[in-house]
Amino acid sequence: MEKQPLQHSTLIYILAIISLPLCCCAGIGAITAGVAYYLASTELKKFYANPEIYSNQDNIYTGKIIALVILIINVLYLVYTIYVIYTVGWDDLMLQSEEMMKDFQ
Repeated sequence: MEKQPLQHSTLIYILAIISLPLCCCAGIGAITAGVAYYLASTELKKFYANPEIYSNQDNIYTGKIIALVILIINVLYLVYTIYVIYTVGWDDLMLQSEEMMKDFQ
């Protein structure tokens, strides 16, 4: 009997890699990295249930590790963003942003 590949390995990679540039947007990439990590976990559960019928579990392992690392980066950046807004204040951040826009023009 031929082994069938686990599904979603490409999707896990794509979601994890898209999450990295999204971390610069106040940590929004945590959503896509979380989805990639969840998909990888469910695919590995399928593999553990029937390891003799599935292949390419190494791709899922790698995707899960990548998603976890990027998820941690996104969560740290999100916490940093919340900390900066809390300490500096939203009004001061908007004022600095307006001044930078005026200097740019």
